Amino acid sequence: MAAAFLRSPRFTLFIVVVICGSLLVLAPPFSNRAAPFTLVDEGLASRLARSDKIYNATLRNRKELIKKYGPSPEDIALFPPDTPPRPPYTVWDFFPASYNCPHELVRIGALGDGGKWVCGLSRVVKKPGCVVYSIVISLGINHESSFEADILKNTDDCRIWGYDFSVRKFGPQIPILRWHRTYFKPYALGGQDKHEATDDPKMYTLNTLMKQNGHTHIDILKIDIEGWEFDTLTALIQPYVDSGTPLPFGQLQLEVHLWSKNFPQFLKWWEILESAGLRPFMTEPNLVYLNYNPNRMSDLAEYSFLNTKGENVFTHNPHQISLESGVGALSE
Repeated sequence: MAAAFLRSPRFTLFIVVVICGSLLVLAPPFSNRAAPFTLVDEGLASRLARSDKIYNATLRNRKELIKKYGPSPEDIALFPPDTPPRPPYTVWDFFPASYNCPHELVRIGALGDGGKWVCGLSRVVKKPGCVVYSIVISLGINHESSFEADILKNTDDCRIWGYDFSVRKFGPQIPILRWHRTYFKPYALGGQDKHEATDDPKMYTLNTLMKQNGHTHIDILKIDIEGWEFDTLTALIQPYVDSGTPLPFGQLQLEVHLWSKNFPQFLKWWEILESAGLRPFMTEPNLVYLNYNPNRMSDLAEYSFLNTKGENVFTHNPHQISLESGVGALSE
């Protein structure tokens, strides 16, 4: 064979061309070959779309889980009894915080009770007119204001409106030099206004409080009202769902108390939140409560929600937000 190649250069050239051509035909296209990994920022809209897709899968999985252990919501127990046959679930398995925060996820305030998880604090660090509401019951603000203190410390212009009818001021965590960015009233949050002279405590809806303060939008809303969140948030949110109007806040940090609730009641209330565009991106059980009440179920949990409807700083870039979206609207 080698002698034939030497005697016939044309034959040798022909063989080389055939081999090279065969390799080109059989080789995968260049565009399909493995390339070095590079991290590409897909943009906020793409990240939100991916989070929506993931959460939609959660909605489908919830329906399947209800069928498995129900088959209807009325057949589901919040915490099944520890007797055979014991279903391996609790109520929290049906409502995971599976919406991916499209920004950095950061703990604001204490690592224990009092701190909250926030999605994208960087979005309001330099936002002019940033608005935060902190509404709690049962000595929350007076004894534990680390969340509010961290907000003030890590932002340039966020101002905090605090409401807690059980105390008279914010806690000692907030230094005097930042008091000018805080406002406090000993009010309760409710589903209707009750603030006549004889009412104790005086109760206000969120919409009324916002009108009093001249606000049309809240960037971060923190609520811990010891079980009243069901009636209060239903009264607040349902009109927005019915009218198709976006909720007036960007994200919600909420402690959920399942006292005296059953699964169908909780499911109905949760679906109202979802209909309004609220998506949970973080959750944790209240283990402090469980530790000091060992005979109770784990019926308290912290949730953080992102509002995915309307225009807010967490779901829209600054240049996309209308200047008419309320106090705290961003400019270019």
